Amino acid sequence: MRTVVGITGASGAVYGVSLLRSLPGETAVVLSKDAERIAEIELGLSRADIERLATVHYDNDDLESPLASGSYRFDSMVIAPCSASTMSKIACGIADNLITRTASVALKERRRLVLLMRETPLSTIHLGNMERLSAAGAVVMPACPGFYPKPESVDDIIDFVVGRVLDQLDVDNKMYRRWAGRGARVT
Repeated sequence: MRTVVGITGASGAVYGVSLLRSLPGETAVVLSKDAERIAEIELGLSRADIERLATVHYDNDDLESPLASGSYRFDSMVIAPCSASTMSKIACGIADNLITRTASVALKERRRLVLLMRETPLSTIHLGNMERLSAAGAVVMPACPGFYPKPESVDDIIDFVVGRVLDQLDVDNKMYRRWAGRGARVT
């Protein structure tokens, strides 16, 4: 399995970091400049710290990277977190950096693209762009935790969201306790 992880400047760099730690197979990571600052503020992690979690890494301004070509094979791309700005660029076909270009490649090549949105509230423009992306084949996934597993820590909440992303990639995981239905025990 070959997965590309883009990390943008929305709050929630922890989602991208946790995803990189959880993904099987080969991983490539691309961080935006804003993501670098957010990761330092929120997690105390440098760009190099995050890049070490991946098999390979690329600069966001490197449009000559293999990721920028449809001939480079990868199975899926996750942008976690995905800023509203990045989501809007992708929805409008703007591929002005490696994250947006790779997302464009994923869409045109019909590969899995998951956008873990970290924005609230959402404007009508955001909602329209989400609808456009969903129609194009992307999975638009707000970072909304479930509380039926009875989280006891922030890590439990993060694990729920990352586990749901892994579910979208068909990656078996035990990041969270799944819903078992009314009257049944949650396992």
